[in-house]
Amino acid sequence: MTQLAYLSASEILTAYRQRTLSPVEVVDAVIARSRQTEPDVNALTYTYFDQARDAAREAEKRYMGKSAHSPSPLDGICVAVKDSGHIAGQPTSAGSLLSQDIAQPATSPINQRVLQAGGIVHARSATPEYSCAAVTWSKRWGITRNPWNLNMTPGGSSGGAAAALAAGSATLATGSDIAGSIRIPAACCGVVGYKPPRGRNPVDAPFNLDPYCHTGPMARTVADALLFQNVLSGPHAEDPTTLPYQRIAPDDASIKGLRIAVSSDLGFFPVDPEVVASLDKAIQLFTDLGAQVEEVVLPWKAGVLDATLTHLRHIFGTSIAPDTAQDWEKLTPYARSFAQAGLEVTPKDYFAALTTAGAAAQSFGAVMSQYDLFICPTTTVPAVAADFDPGSQSLQIAGQTVDPMLGWVMTSPFNMLSTHPVLSVPVSQAENQVPIAIQIVGRPFDEATVFQAALAFEAERGHWFVDDAPQPFLPHP
Repeated sequence: MTQLAYLSASEILTAYRQRTLSPVEVVDAVIARSRQTEPDVNALTYTYFDQARDAAREAEKRYMGKSAHSPSPLDGICVAVKDSGHIAGQPTSAGSLLSQDIAQPATSPINQRVLQAGGIVHARSATPEYSCAAVTWSKRWGITRNPWNLNMTPGGSSGGAAAALAAGSATLATGSDIAGSIRIPAACCGVVGYKPPRGRNPVDAPFNLDPYCHTGPMARTVADALLFQNVLSGPHAEDPTTLPYQRIAPDDASIKGLRIAVSSDLGFFPVDPEVVASLDKAIQLFTDLGAQVEEVVLPWKAGVLDATLTHLRHIFGTSIAPDTAQDWEKLTPYARSFAQAGLEVTPKDYFAALTTAGAAAQSFGAVMSQYDLFICPTTTVPAVAADFDPGSQSLQIAGQTVDPMLGWVMTSPFNMLSTHPVLSVPVSQAENQVPIAIQIVGRPFDEATVFQAALAFEAERGHWFVDDAPQPFLPHP
């Protein structure tokens, strides 16, 4: 049963079409895995196991030709949907005590895509309160833990999604990414997470109007992330910022001659030596594949991170600020701190942040005019503690005190530069067994090259979550 829970979506769909595997078998395996791992990992909030089994039986009929309908692209695949977007008839907690278990009247655009493609939503994945932290714990649901080391965080805000994938309690998962919330947990849990260019995937209003905010796929393999992204993307009537559909189809399996720029610190981040060593491994692998890899020095300073924080506090932080003193007391310390900081941002502060963003985009554009891709670490340390509170605790990396919210991740600058596609892929493991990953950044809207490089990289490095690869502590039966 555990082996079935770790099959990739691509493998499962092939077996379904060949009628060598039934959706009922796979869904049962994923549910069994969820029940085995959940007391420790705590990746899931609401579960819908009975409905999932019913949906699996209907999917089985379609694959067996016993239905009037043909199978859809994700028919019979278990998808953990992040507990921040909506599904009609289900509650959305957003990880907060302030939310109520009220059935939502409508389904979020990204979740519509999942359901229309035949994905089986067997569970919702845990988030920090209002998705406003790079760790995943809340007063509402408790602490979500990293399956590779239960003392460490799975990252956030799509931490439950990444933990579920690593623990085998989901085959695919949705994520949202406003400062790295897909890529951070993907890195911490050894899975694959993709931030598409702005407008490629639909986003709920009003955050579809925020260029920092994206929705995207999470999976255990690059091929699955590509499969899922091609389902999620395209124009949507509810999101006027969405772009025309563009299927990602890398036309070359080789990356020989590809020009790749690399930076270990983006110009200003302190980085743990284990992360630098992991990046060196990635550089060597790309070089062995025939790519031309060169180190570059970005002229970015810490003001780039300050600008992203100003933007996030001004738009995102104020959006979660309660109206009553009683509700403020119900917030987690990190959510309360974030909301308070947002209320202190002035219009002049916000304009200064936009000015910094414009300068950062110009300097990065100059670099990318000379290269096909850019790589850097996803996080500056393998992970922080599972119960770390960025609202009340300090954080040091390589002897330097950093911002506790985003100072340990290298993701938010690419939300600022929102048209760049970015894929996080695992490279190696730290001494504490937590995975370490890199970000593969493309030129604006050039998604095919990002996936071309990631597919080649993964093929050379080897897949995780297979019999002869490193395994999380928890998934052993």
